[in-house]
Amino acid sequence: MTHATGFSLGIVGAGQFAGQFSKLFDAHPYVTSVYVTDVLPERAEALAERQGLAGTFPSFEAMLASDLDAIAIFTQRWTHGPLVVQALRAGKHVYSAVPMAISVEEIAAIIDAVRETGLTYMMGETSYYNPATVYARGRRAEGSFGRIFYAEGDYVHDMDLGFYAAYQYSGGPEWKRTASYPPMLYPTHSVGGVIGAIGGHAVSVSCIGVRDDRGDGVFDREVSMFDNDFSNATALFELAGGGSMRINEFRRVGYPSHLRESRFRYFGTEGSFEQLVETAVWQDKEGFTDVSEQLTTVPSMDPDDPSLADVDPALRDAFISGLAPVHDADRLPAELRALPSGHEGSHHFLVDDFATAVATRTLPPVNAWEAARYTLPGIVAHQSALRGGERLPVLDFGDAPAQAAAPSSAVASRPAAGDRG
Repeated sequence: MTHATGFSLGIVGAGQFAGQFSKLFDAHPYVTSVYVTDVLPERAEALAERQGLAGTFPSFEAMLASDLDAIAIFTQRWTHGPLVVQALRAGKHVYSAVPMAISVEEIAAIIDAVRETGLTYMMGETSYYNPATVYARGRRAEGSFGRIFYAEGDYVHDMDLGFYAAYQYSGGPEWKRTASYPPMLYPTHSVGGVIGAIGGHAVSVSCIGVRDDRGDGVFDREVSMFDNDFSNATALFELAGGGSMRINEFRRVGYPSHLRESRFRYFGTEGSFEQLVETAVWQDKEGFTDVSEQLTTVPSMDPDDPSLADVDPALRDAFISGLAPVHDADRLPAELRALPSGHEGSHHFLVDDFATAVATRTLPPVNAWEAARYTLPGIVAHQSALRGGERLPVLDFGDAPAQAAAPSSAVASRPAAGDRG
């Protein structure tokens, strides 16, 4: 039995997403207490009171100065990099919402901090636990694909389906400045589902950006704090060892993203797998098999639950989608299985993998080096789009340190609930 040590956790940011995770962290048998802080203190206080958490801190700095063991960051997407480094340098293990960071310099700083402190870092990428990714990872492990030479990942989430409301909630009166966030700087829901299944990393990219024409002040360079007017982008990556990966990041698209916002395709010399909105098919040289049932998630709570009151109805399906048959629910502690999950069953696994990594001092699957392979390709792709599709090299920070072996898949075994410290 692996020796495990319980730990305390601070949640940074008490917005729509954080509340879904704070209750899971609080229930995890490795987590001894959960605290919250937010730039709007009333949000932190309301969350702590509603869920019966241990308490609040007046600021991020106060949380870092405390004796908390770990920090979970749920702030706005362009803020993560510096906050992560600050927390690691303060001696805290860190869970970070996606993306890892928005520049190569920020990513390098995180990896340096993890290496130098020896602390746990995990990026909370949902697509690593997406049923399609789990299925493809299993097929790859058994050799059914042969050599995988091409794969596709799409994050197809139209702004009209909940994103306007989400940015208004988080961005305040000047929300349009932040709603123009470049699509390729949020690449992990697409890249993570490809690299998280087939392994490896990107070595170069050519990307085409589509300039927005809605004319409503979103994706308007004169308004955007990111000087961005791309609402859609498509990137073709060369992969290490040969092969390619095509990634789509779409924010203006006629597609039911509330039903499935990420989807994937993988092609190998012996077999292939393709996914659409409600259909998934395994194919080889003999024929095909509909595997949709294995990947179908079950709602884990009512979309009208009071805890989702601040979440736009178009986003609620993602917040309530639970486990699929392909998931190994038995590896989860009973305390989590009794609670709702979300984003196609990923929330339970995200919390459990981080908690287990901290408590047992092992490397989580989406560690800093893996997170860089999901994030940096999009950063370089955006630069390529700004340069008319020029092919650019993608830096790789190498593999995670061998002395801390990560679980090989999202369905790797974990200690039973009774064995947790």
